[in-house]
Amino acid sequence: MAARTRRDRALAIARSASAIRAPESDAVRRWLTTPGPASRMTADVVPLTALQGWRRDPATGDLHHESGRFFTVQGLTAEIPGAPVDRWSQPIISQPEIGILGLLARESDGVLEFLMQLKREPGNHNGVQLAPTVQATRSNYTRVHGGRSVPFLEFFRDPPPHGLVADVRQSEQGAWFFRKRNRNMIVLTDGHVDPPEEFRWLTLGQVHRALAEDDLVNMDARTVLSCLPFADAGLARELGGGSGFRAALVRSCDEDEPSRHTTDDLLMWITDARSRHEIRTSRAPLDGLPHWRRTDEKISHESGLFFDVVGVDVRAGKREVLRWAQPMIRPHGEGVVAFLAKPIDGVLHVLAHARVEPGYVDVIELAPTVQCTPANLACLPADARPPFLDEVLGAGPERIRYAATLSEEGGRFHHARNRYLVVETDVEDAESGDYRWVALHQLAALVRHSHYVNVQARSLLACLHSLFGGSGRGGAALPT
Repeated sequence: MAARTRRDRALAIARSASAIRAPESDAVRRWLTTPGPASRMTADVVPLTALQGWRRDPATGDLHHESGRFFTVQGLTAEIPGAPVDRWSQPIISQPEIGILGLLARESDGVLEFLMQLKREPGNHNGVQLAPTVQATRSNYTRVHGGRSVPFLEFFRDPPPHGLVADVRQSEQGAWFFRKRNRNMIVLTDGHVDPPEEFRWLTLGQVHRALAEDDLVNMDARTVLSCLPFADAGLARELGGGSGFRAALVRSCDEDEPSRHTTDDLLMWITDARSRHEIRTSRAPLDGLPHWRRTDEKISHESGLFFDVVGVDVRAGKREVLRWAQPMIRPHGEGVVAFLAKPIDGVLHVLAHARVEPGYVDVIELAPTVQCTPANLACLPADARPPFLDEVLGAGPERIRYAATLSEEGGRFHHARNRYLVVETDVEDAESGDYRWVALHQLAALVRHSHYVNVQARSLLACLHSLFGGSGRGGAALPT
């Protein structure tokens, strides 16, 4: 695809986004909802002291794997001068190695198809979800665990330059991971690929329909899908039509359309925010973190809010390893992740937040307008309440353009779910030092670079792209 013209690329993406292939949808639903034996897994919460293969550092209390690989749960102290909460301590996951999140694509009769897999993760509350072709940490794909090799990894370890559609290192949750990054890749193949039962070729339209449903497309698939080159004038022409919100959405993928701020102005705003905000982080012993309590069972905050660190014992039907144990972060309460959106000069813009999190590589990344867990606000100062939370929670159904409850990364987080929303608004004075209206094509262009757009905003970008089908709120559900 990279060797073809942008017009050809735009046409292939547009055809894929509009290709639902209704006769095949029933078969896709059966595949999604009745997974075979390969997807079987049990994940039991167990005491931290019972985790096989994991060790507690006698000096710090940090949890680490006996191999010295995979990841570590350690303590962190963070300071943000001038913030509503200017100092706190917490457990955090340190996973410095770079994993691969890879999506294999092919062109069939002028339509792009993507090789998706059904993957069951120990933290998924509902079992299997739709995942990218490859979803593997370096420890997994170098087989530190001594298990099976990762299927289709060869397409991403040494991809042909002409087949690279997207290749960028992206961050993950900066509140729970310390400087975690994964390589997000989309690779086009010309060769024949005969996938096993847990894999299937789907059009972008079919994946977009799955995004309309709760907990069906996993976080790793969403972040890779956000890297598709949607910021293209040719794509806008192919997707043209409609009126109102959809017309503004379609125009917003044309990088030649007007925007409230130039991209140079946005880059200067981001640089200024990174210079203006100060955050100091330092490692701290996991044992003895202020306000955190450790028992044989778990590590939890004294308020009973935020999250716990728990142990999970896993048995899998068909994975690289059939049994393992690990610590996981288990959040309390369902979060809200939302973009306020509105047409400006006929082009859809979203209100982005320059958000500081302790695990980011470079101070801030662009986040959704609202990103919080409302239940946790009860023990925080009043001015810690997100400025636009009431606008989001009070939105009537006529203003909600996308709504679905989606799971976060099931390999490290246990039953972590957020309500993802796109809410059309008419607010006028929304911009401030840390908020800017950003055209969708500008957000998509920033995703092509590392550490500009956080994982929650990338998920919402993929959700917004799923609305190109014009079916309205949340897209069209798969047929029952």
